[in-house]
Amino acid sequence: MRAVFMGTPEFAVPVLKSMASAGHEICAAVTQPDKPKGRGKAMQPTPVKECAIELGIPVFQPTKVREEAFVEKLRELSPEVIVVAAFGQILPQEVLDIPKYGCINVHASLLPRWRGAAPIQWAVISGDKESGVTIMQMDAGLDTGDMLLKEAVSLEEKETGGSLHDRLSEIGAKLLVQALEGLEKGTLVPEKQDGTKSCYAKMLTKQLGEIDFTRSAEKIERLIRGLNPWPSAYTHWNGKTLKIWEAKALPETGTTGETGEAGTITEVTKDCFFIQTGKGILAAGQVQLEGKKRMDASDFLRGCPLKKGEILR
Repeated sequence: MRAVFMGTPEFAVPVLKSMASAGHEICAAVTQPDKPKGRGKAMQPTPVKECAIELGIPVFQPTKVREEAFVEKLRELSPEVIVVAAFGQILPQEVLDIPKYGCINVHASLLPRWRGAAPIQWAVISGDKESGVTIMQMDAGLDTGDMLLKEAVSLEEKETGGSLHDRLSEIGAKLLVQALEGLEKGTLVPEKQDGTKSCYAKMLTKQLGEIDFTRSAEKIERLIRGLNPWPSAYTHWNGKTLKIWEAKALPETGTTGETGEAGTITEVTKDCFFIQTGKGILAAGQVQLEGKKRMDASDFLRGCPLKKGEILR
């Protein structure tokens, strides 16, 4: 099938590769513009751009896909289908109307559960028991189109945003190829979404990672896992940022009124330190102090004299 692919981050790369391996004619890859990165602010190509170049696929990087010049370019390409995977821009109706089979989105959620920019991380943060991938026929709304194919996965006890991302990326790549085959054969049966069951997965920001210790230990632990590896969850100690990469929520036996202010260090052992939360105790397992490497709490404590009674803010 003659296709245009639209995607930007690592999540989209296996999808693009699977399309190429399945023999589809990918006439263009559309991705976000390069961005400056690192201390030197060197321009960094997107993962999809790098992959497309390796595969010999022409790359387009419009600032806005709704620009008339770009829309006209898409029309000239005459794709039978446009495949979208974590592209980062909303497609206008004039683009949706170009391909014979429309625009197909690889969405990392069991729609209609999570619509929006960060469904993977919010599934972990919210304590969902399962997630998955939905192949969706796009319309002008935000992830509101008809569902074509789905595959669910159970979340592991230690699931992070990163580990779920990798699993769903591979599932999406496989499912998309099945969907394209079904489109050509006319065997797919579109299913309407129930909008009353949807939640909005808002975009992740660094500020989202600042830990509010008045929340329960269970919710904080899920936040830590959901924001791993980016933007990460953090607090402050001695005027420096202290990231918490791994932690365990202990049984909810205490409240701030019983053992002290939320964020208070309640106990320090050679291997771990324990933090009072609004409900329950959080045991820090792996941390990273500003300017230092990520390390186990035991190694951190050997170099940093954290004391019982100190408060993390």
